[in-house]
Amino acid sequence: MNVFDLVTLLLTGLVAAYLVFRLYNNYKLNKPKTRPNIPYMVSFIVLLVSGLLLIFFGWEILPRPEIIVVTTLIPLGLAVGLICEFHKEKLGKSYKLFAVVGLIAIILTRFIPEVPRGLQIVAIASVHTVFGLTVFLVPIFAIKAGKAPKGFIFVTIGEVLIGLGGIALTFLKSDKQLLFFSPEFVMMILAPLLLLMALAFTYGFMKKMTA
Repeated sequence: MNVFDLVTLLLTGLVAAYLVFRLYNNYKLNKPKTRPNIPYMVSFIVLLVSGLLLIFFGWEILPRPEIIVVTTLIPLGLAVGLICEFHKEKLGKSYKLFAVVGLIAIILTRFIPEVPRGLQIVAIASVHTVFGLTVFLVPIFAIKAGKAPKGFIFVTIGEVLIGLGGIALTFLKSDKQLLFFSPEFVMMILAPLLLLMALAFTYGFMKKMTA
């Protein structure tokens, strides 16, 4: 990991820490409490910790089962928070149950040695797909319904950036190359993608909190 990556990851952590601070203040000051801020804060605390781990141990830790499980909390927290904020009555309980079951499925498939590789991929792909679609679509519908300001669309943009990072990692882990996704290119864009993602989420949530 080069100096540029280290600085970029450090900036990502600072952005995540700032958003956690603002979400906490928003939660503390509002009455009734904005409870969806709790899973949002979990997501960005995990992003902060993940960035620090990458700084200290390098990109080599990404395939580790513990890292895969922990980083699942980022889309999980965002998705659960969005559902509880905008669709709590219809989907709140069932979605939280899905999130718990999905997280348990990922933990079991990653830490039980006998689990086939194919089942591991199915578990993480299906759970992350649901979380990803939730984070992508809910802000769009919330803006359309007048429940959130237009700037909240940056949460959707942040999810797109997460998706690009996931695609990049997929090609990095395989021995294949699609278009320009060479190992060198993937390693070059990972840290900037994380920073752009953090900035997009921060801008989107700040626009909602100050609306």
